[in-house]
Amino acid sequence: MDTVGRADVSRNRISQSEPQNRPPGARRRAGDGTRRAGDSGVGVLDRSMSLLQLLGDGPRTLRSLAQASGLPRPTAHRLLVALEVHGLVGRTADGAFRLGPRLTELALRAGHGLELGTLAAGVLTRLHDQTGESVQLYLRSGDRRLCVAARDADAGLRDSVPVGALLPLDAGSGGKVLLAWSDDASRFPAAGPDELAAARRRGWASSVAEREPGVASVSAPVLRDGALLGALCVSGPVSRLGSSPGRGLAPVVVAAARELAAQATVGDGAPAPSATAAPRERSPVAGELSAK
Repeated sequence: MDTVGRADVSRNRISQSEPQNRPPGARRRAGDGTRRAGDSGVGVLDRSMSLLQLLGDGPRTLRSLAQASGLPRPTAHRLLVALEVHGLVGRTADGAFRLGPRLTELALRAGHGLELGTLAAGVLTRLHDQTGESVQLYLRSGDRRLCVAARDADAGLRDSVPVGALLPLDAGSGGKVLLAWSDDASRFPAAGPDELAAARRRGWASSVAEREPGVASVSAPVLRDGALLGALCVSGPVSRLGSSPGRGLAPVVVAAARELAAQATVGDGAPAPSATAAPRERSPVAGELSAK
């Protein structure tokens, strides 16, 4: 963890001659100890964001961006070129800078995740009611999986995954499903190719004590026109789900994943009529179990 030494008090005084109204995103001078709105304290990030915000109004020349941001032209150019490498900034035919295509891609992914998580609420509730276990919806986020919707088991020992949690791709049935329908699964040797091929063939994956000791799960892909949207998962203690959780859970999880996919397929974001998933008897619980 980075540490910051004790500041020299004399350097934190603001000079009377220093301009107090710097352009947004301009670098704080050494003597300015006041953090402004939108200032994260990470200078290169703040300056890059100021340039992107300026480009939000339309294409601009380097000179215009440097003037509006208060950055020296060499600094503005260096940041813009770096942003261009990552696709966050592009160029017009006449060489002006504009927002890049990567921003659109990221916005679509974020919107998709939020939309799918909202659509999943009803499906997760019904799946929870049918199984009595915790249910989650995962999307891939880089080399991990992101929980975008969840419903915990009501009582007893349970597997609780909060929305926003990032979990591994190569441990747990949800990660296996996301890898099984990806084109870079070979980068994750812990998930064997034979196991992933079997998951694709049967349409679901299961795991026992992979991500966490004592936890079992079954997941199925949410597919739209053959494209993977996410992984729908039911998880709970091995003591209830058993060493082969797919035997009882796979049919109901697959049905719920197809229901969610049907909702996501309908145009204009309108949910499709809910399909009725085949109910599954709740696993018997022997005695009282303490909550996790």
